[in-house]
Amino acid sequence: MLIALLIYFAVLLIVARLSGKGGNDAFFRAGRKSPWALVAFGMIGASISGVTFIGVPGWVMTTDMTYIQMCLGFIVGYIIVAFVLLPLYYKLGLTSIYTYLQHRLGNTSYKTGAWFFILSKLLGAAAKFYVVVQILQVCVADQYGIPYAVTAIITLLFIWIYTRRSGIRTLVWTDVLQTFILLLALIIILVQVCAKLDFTFTDAWTAVWNDPHAKVFEFSDWTSKQHFWKQFLSGVFVVIVMTGLDQDMMQKNLTCKNLRAAQKDMCSYGVMFVPVNLLFLALGILLLMLYSQIGMEIPEKGDSLLANIVLSGTLGQTAMICFGIGVVASAFSSADSSMTAITTSMCIDILQKEHDERLRKRVHLLVMIAFLLCSLAFNTIGSGSVMDLIYTLVSYTYGPLLGLFAWGMIRGVTGVQEQRSANDRFVPYIAIAAPVICYIIDYTTLKYTGYKFGYEMLLLNGLLTFIGLWAVRCGKSCPSPPQKI
Repeated sequence: MLIALLIYFAVLLIVARLSGKGGNDAFFRAGRKSPWALVAFGMIGASISGVTFIGVPGWVMTTDMTYIQMCLGFIVGYIIVAFVLLPLYYKLGLTSIYTYLQHRLGNTSYKTGAWFFILSKLLGAAAKFYVVVQILQVCVADQYGIPYAVTAIITLLFIWIYTRRSGIRTLVWTDVLQTFILLLALIIILVQVCAKLDFTFTDAWTAVWNDPHAKVFEFSDWTSKQHFWKQFLSGVFVVIVMTGLDQDMMQKNLTCKNLRAAQKDMCSYGVMFVPVNLLFLALGILLLMLYSQIGMEIPEKGDSLLANIVLSGTLGQTAMICFGIGVVASAFSSADSSMTAITTSMCIDILQKEHDERLRKRVHLLVMIAFLLCSLAFNTIGSGSVMDLIYTLVSYTYGPLLGLFAWGMIRGVTGVQEQRSANDRFVPYIAIAAPVICYIIDYTTLKYTGYKFGYEMLLLNGLLTFIGLWAVRCGKSCPSPPQKI
């Protein structure tokens, strides 16, 4: 396992060396010359992440295959991002998408949006990174007596080394490699599981199709978090905020040569989510069958379903190596782009020193340290299902971004009129109040009615932010945004 990981790290560094030319323009924009097909393929791995690799197979234990309902919503969300948001970003020639808020609402709104992104991305990406470092700890580090903190430091140092020079230009190429390895690892593990069950491909398909956990759609219980319309609409808006309003995901799409290329990229990898996640969920069902067949105890937490059986050696050394490399590849693909996007937002949005290369390198190092501290914090407090944790964080921290961008876009459609402008100075208070009110509503509703909000909390959060902006709108005395579109 260790030798395979070292070889993988070496290949990554070679790719980074070959693509690592250029200063801040390469780091932030890749010269806007990225081939759309490479970006699309690489984005599959960046979007899936190590948490999907570990967590999604285990979801069948508690929610069957209803996650596909959310993936169907993803497709609609990607279409909206491709044909509504991307044209706006390309029209303005943006490097950071939060500059859009400066145009529409003002400088305070611009800074507020950027800070919410930085906080959201840091927490979400660190949670994903924490899960993967745990796997590395069990697979490799524990055998040599290496503590978790050292494993996390070494892993982050590798990421920092190959991204520090050319940032997004390097990531476009390394993501292609990482996505290929991730999908290959998934297929090899599926083949190994089927072999242990003595299934042909047809046998496996039939067994999964007829299994009680193969339930995809839930229409009967509207109070359930898995109800179709909750999952579908949540999927639509999760993509809009986690991709369309997320600097991390949009930065790579904005490196394409033109809008048309970026739209082809977005739609291409958007439709891949259903088949890829079907494979992950099918793997989960087959794993439950294998646990039953060999008499192995099924773990309480779904996040351990795949990891436990692979690390037990049941599937053999090849599956263990593929699992380790696949998890690392997916983790790197997520963590490296997150670190690059946070660095970009800090330099352009917060510090507003886009051309200072020395400052950019310092910020990139500080972002790596912040990742490490968050990862150590997650390791200390632990967590349940990390997939659920991440989407819950998204509901609370991305809601204000959804409300801010929605307000700005509606002003763009109706025309830039002073009477429809939000009072920029009150925006930070509204953006903080909306998630707090959402938490109070969620707690009160659960206590008195038994209804538990799911990811639809994101919609409520965005709506409350929008209502708050409407409530503090001002008349002709309201200062205009610095630039009008």
